[in-house]
Amino acid sequence: MPQRPQLKPLLKLALDLGPLVLFFAANGRYGIFAATGVFMAAVLAALLVSYVLTRRLPIMPVITAIIVVVFGGLTLVLHDATFIKVKPTIIYGLFGGVLIGGLLFNKPLLGVVFDSLFHLSEEGWRKLTLRWAMFFFALAVLNEIVWRNVSTDTWVTFKIFGVLPLTLLFGALQVPLLKRYAVEPAE
Repeated sequence: MPQRPQLKPLLKLALDLGPLVLFFAANGRYGIFAATGVFMAAVLAALLVSYVLTRRLPIMPVITAIIVVVFGGLTLVLHDATFIKVKPTIIYGLFGGVLIGGLLFNKPLLGVVFDSLFHLSEEGWRKLTLRWAMFFFALAVLNEIVWRNVSTDTWVTFKIFGVLPLTLLFGALQVPLLKRYAVEPAE
């Protein structure tokens, strides 16, 4: 079977983080409603670029794009920033729920998503999946606390300078688990 084209890591990072950076920049210059429109367009453009380069649509970015378009659209149509602020809570809760659901069916889904990057034992995949599920639930709760208690501009800043570093730190803290449960890939 031919190997599927893969995105280069820096390009993938740009496609994943680019829409959020554009959202932050547009919010600072034009406000939350313009930023929401920019974010929606950027998420769809990133998905299109990813598809053109790989000829496939990864499920998580597609789900994220659907939620961004629906809640961004509600934000713009109803002129109410609450919808775009709740969007991360829904995405984090959905990701955490999907990961837990996979574990309940004895299918650690992170193994499916990251199998080409990491090769872990079944126990390693289960533990890593559980940790990420709990992390996503914690982010959902944190997002709810932050957006309900600070200004919109502070919430947008939190999305870039709070959630992103927390996610990178959490990922880095998983390295010992990745090393402990690493296995040689099957030929």
